[in-house]
Amino acid sequence: MSLWFDDLSVGDRFASHSVGIDADSIKTFARHFDPQPFHLDEEAARDTVFGGLVASGWHTAAVAMRLMLDGGFPVSGGMIGTNADLRFLRPVRAGDELHVECEVLEVAPSRSRPDRGTVRLRCNAINQRGETALRLETAVIVLRRGSEETAQV
Repeated sequence: MSLWFDDLSVGDRFASHSVGIDADSIKTFARHFDPQPFHLDEEAARDTVFGGLVASGWHTAAVAMRLMLDGGFPVSGGMIGTNADLRFLRPVRAGDELHVECEVLEVAPSRSRPDRGTVRLRCNAINQRGETALRLETAVIVLRRGSEETAQV
């Protein structure tokens, strides 16, 4: 299911499937993008503020983005962000299962570009215990139905 601007209303909610986070994926992401001890090594992580291995916040954000695209907010033409307020609320650990829940907060047609509008969202990455690990409030450009061939950002 792909959504267009015209399909969206304030209060609409969407939820993704869940994905598991394991120690190997935490370490692989960290080696490439955030090589800190609490993301790379269980033993070294025990002596940090986290008391154990945790995923990078950027890893959590990347997983949340994928979950949004896969069903948490499946818009046609892709998610084109214009701004974001990203909060890391709780560490993600090996064995956690995350899913994303998004709510439409505002829907505004473009005044200058009739082929699109802006949608403001709140999306939460939630673990298997119902705890919010990450909160994203963002505005995204969403295309109107029938505009996919003519739209240029």
